[in-house]
Amino acid sequence: MKFQLHKTDSQSAARAGEIFTDHGTILTPIFMPVGTVGSVKGVYHRDLKDDIGAQIILGNTYHLYLRPGLDILKAAGGLHHFTSWDRPILTDSGGYQVFSLSPIRKITEEGCIFRSHIDGSKHTFTPENNVDVQRIIGADIIMALDECCPGDADYKYAEKSLRLTQRWLERCVARFDSTEPLYGYSQTFFPIIQGCVYPDLRRQAAEHAVSLGREGYAIGGLAVGEPTEKMYEMLEVLGPILPPDKPRYLMGVGTPQNILEAIARGVDMFDCVMPTRNGRNGMLFTWEGTINIRNAKWADDFSEIDPQGKSFVDHAYSKAYLRHLAIAGEMLAAEIASQHNLAFYLDLVAKAREHIMAGDFAQWKEAAVKKLETRL
Repeated sequence: MKFQLHKTDSQSAARAGEIFTDHGTILTPIFMPVGTVGSVKGVYHRDLKDDIGAQIILGNTYHLYLRPGLDILKAAGGLHHFTSWDRPILTDSGGYQVFSLSPIRKITEEGCIFRSHIDGSKHTFTPENNVDVQRIIGADIIMALDECCPGDADYKYAEKSLRLTQRWLERCVARFDSTEPLYGYSQTFFPIIQGCVYPDLRRQAAEHAVSLGREGYAIGGLAVGEPTEKMYEMLEVLGPILPPDKPRYLMGVGTPQNILEAIARGVDMFDCVMPTRNGRNGMLFTWEGTINIRNAKWADDFSEIDPQGKSFVDHAYSKAYLRHLAIAGEMLAAEIASQHNLAFYLDLVAKAREHIMAGDFAQWKEAAVKKLETRL
């Protein structure tokens, strides 16, 4: 994987760049739709590519490891072949899911013992076998196994957690560098920078990760319960430490406002389940603000969902029709809303890139955030 920085905004840390992988190029800033179990919920790959414009999607190691399992994925030739997706894929290591979903887990120096949320069976992730699992899944970009520290953790816990994550990271790097891809294309490994909301821990985590000389860096443990202002503060702490010629991935974030503020602080890559999850619950993101399509006020509104949006669904369906589908419990409502929201998020980062390249990102961002915060 290679990264080329095209331009940095003169009034902020916002960056426009390009990531090159064996499965295609990715223009940054970029939003990556979440395909946890090998699918983006309720959305065809055709629509992801042609209408939504997804350049890269995510898979999750924890979920794919449990189901369909490594034997199936390896026999299929990796996740790309299994899912018929021919563009880049990134996999999270599954650490967050182990700590948040597993009813029984035990963290040791060796790794994490956990029970499946599906059938209660017992499993172990170590830094070494987690890299092996992601080699088998075959993602273009794979993540380090880490402990995701809660956003409200005290300093003592956060420091202890970080030290374990750093030791695991060194073992992940050693395993990655001593193994080869399985399917004839290259893979890239990203460390995950933890440290909770403590600036000195974040600095130490970033400096340690940078010393390992990888092709990109992920920022984890934010948007997990800490105040939004703290998230922005931690990004400002990390900006000067992370190499300018490497992409920066903020994991699991977030609202459209969060994304624009993070872009302004130098982040290049994002993922979040919010577009599809909120869409299934009737919340739509538009350039004028957010809409709860189930509200009665939309019952006779025959205008487009988002006249300023790029999504094809904006021009095919009215607010009134989408509300009718949602109230009637029709599956199509969730599909339309999910596609609309994903298209909006991809349009959001594309417009951010346009304004970075044009040199007026900071002014545009301030105006955009005010509108995006509006509830219609």
